[in-house]
Amino acid sequence: MQVQLLKSKIHRAEVTGASLQYEGSMTIARDLMEKVGLLPYERILCSNLANGQRFETYVIAGEQGSGAIVLNGATAHLGKKGDRLTIMSFASLTAADIPTWQPQVIVLGPDNSIINERGI
Repeated sequence: MQVQLLKSKIHRAEVTGASLQYEGSMTIARDLMEKVGLLPYERILCSNLANGQRFETYVIAGEQGSGAIVLNGATAHLGKKGDRLTIMSFASLTAADIPTWQPQVIVLGPDNSIINERGI
């Protein structure tokens, strides 16, 4: 049996921009991706704390240290600059892996700086 559990979470990420003309995805600063183990093109689920929207897309790496959280393509309609997002990815685990599993979680503050981390 496989169970889907939280793998990575970036909590309270502030949207820094939107690009409606881009082909799709979400740009996330590379250092934030690496901190929680997100891979380029990995599928993510996002929830917008400002408007309640939930959406799926995939990740593309942004400039290291930039704090970038950019809504691209159709997702640009689901939030605006300054909105706070929770960005999540999930992993399939066997029952044997569950007891020791810990997701990698960061909580962001001003300028998308890391103010808390767990499981890292």
